[in-house]
Amino acid sequence: MEKYIVSARKYRPSTFKTIVGQHALSETLKNAVKTGRLAHSYLFCGQRGVGKTTTARIFAKAINCEHLTPDGEPCNECESCRAFNEQRSLNIIEMDAASNNSVDDIREITNQVLVPPITGKYRVFIIDEVHMLSPAAFNAFLKTLEEPPEYVIFILATTEKNKILPTILSRCQKYDFQSITVADIAEQLQYVADCEGYSAEPAGLNIIAQKSDGAMRDALSIFDQVAASSNGNITYQAVIDNLNILDYDYYFRLVDAFLDANVEDALLVYRDVRNHGFEGKTFINGLANHFRELLMAHSDRLASLLDATGDIADRFRAQSSRCALRFIYLALDLPL
Repeated sequence: MEKYIVSARKYRPSTFKTIVGQHALSETLKNAVKTGRLAHSYLFCGQRGVGKTTTARIFAKAINCEHLTPDGEPCNECESCRAFNEQRSLNIIEMDAASNNSVDDIREITNQVLVPPITGKYRVFIIDEVHMLSPAAFNAFLKTLEEPPEYVIFILATTEKNKILPTILSRCQKYDFQSITVADIAEQLQYVADCEGYSAEPAGLNIIAQKSDGAMRDALSIFDQVAASSNGNITYQAVIDNLNILDYDYYFRLVDAFLDANVEDALLVYRDVRNHGFEGKTFINGLANHFRELLMAHSDRLASLLDATGDIADRFRAQSSRCALRFIYLALDLPL
């Protein structure tokens, strides 16, 4: 029986072009490699699951690649790339500062810095969750970061840039990773579903993308969960049942009742929500988000901000066309 590999690992990007949702940043890093304009230290910042560590690994691999492709991608075929892919590279060293945050851990890194590469041009040190280093460890690291040997490049990654000493920040090129859009996440999930032979409804994938809060890794974890419970048939209903979330339809029905001034229908919708075990606060928060989506759908200029795709986006546009802007503004202005 073939060993199961979670999607977040199985479909982890191995080239810049396969990184989801960070196109401009990826192009900048590719150009740095192609032109040889490499800084001695980089800081990758952003929320969890947006590709910081993955990008750091691809960047490190490209830096030492012996046969870069014309557009600056690592070839994945030379000895350096193969060594990294097979986790036997001596030129790319990773450390998780969340569990290795003492002065002794940093001293081990600074000792390794003194050893030049046997093959290749650079030794690249990737330090993940760097904000977890102790103050003493930061101070011990500072001198090495300020004046590393010419063959050393540091790539630091963090979810909390505000916790890093200003003296460290000032010595790094900083790259801020953005939250991945719902559309980009849904597109990647469709790609994974196709590769795995799953059937997937766009509306279901859209819900997963929304619930991931801009993190590709979280989206793939939810995707695996739903795929396992539905035997690879990822329908809209399977997603909302598995995640125990409110169906869009409740909100569309309720707003229709508001627009028709039908108090009875509105109360019956709310009764259905409570009968399904959802708390009033959860429902109200969801309704506020629904009105936010209606506002985005009301304007062509704001259409790109709509956190919905496919048929659901069409439903938002259709319902929004029935709403006066004043109606939406008043709904959003109500205190929760």
